[in-house]
Amino acid sequence: MRLTTPALLAATLAFSATVASAHPVTYIGTLSNLGEPATAAGSLGTGTVSLVFDDDTFTMKVDVTFSGLSGNTTASHIHCCTSAAGAGSAGVATPLPTFPLFPLGVKSGSYSMTFDMTQASSWNPAFVTANGGTTSGAFAAFATGLADGKAYLNIHSSTSGGGEIRTFLVPSPVPEPETYALMLAGLGLLVLRRRSLGR
Repeated sequence: MRLTTPALLAATLAFSATVASAHPVTYIGTLSNLGEPATAAGSLGTGTVSLVFDDDTFTMKVDVTFSGLSGNTTASHIHCCTSAAGAGSAGVATPLPTFPLFPLGVKSGSYSMTFDMTQASSWNPAFVTANGGTTSGAFAAFATGLADGKAYLNIHSSTSGGGEIRTFLVPSPVPEPETYALMLAGLGLLVLRRRSLGR
């Protein structure tokens, strides 16, 4: 089906409005022993993290893959918020002692879970208390920490109880929905301009 110019513009604007109304932000990171205690110095553990944080639905989707740990996993969670971006340590923001259903007692594995961040069970109670005593206060503080590069995910193991591998979470370089909306709107205007010039 071939769209006419007005129909193309209408479709473009409708799609733009749809994607522009969503606000998920994807954060990523590569796990390594950098920044972890001395007990992790010899670790060859590695992995990747993808976290989708959505301030419209108040959800957080966490995807982790890891391998090559020196010891067996004992816990994993997200810490926030350090005093400087990409450095330092902070208290745990997410559930203690570990993410629910995170694979424990293994040296490699994967994990995927979506959290409802309006629920107290999605947080470390101490993080909620430190941020106004409500999940909305915790959400706001965590969102700021993520955006500022002051949150990190780590995996603890039997050989490095203080953490064997970690990564600070940074925004994904993939264009966000708003970028796609602008690109589509620009494409629609380009088509209109070309047609008005008789090309």
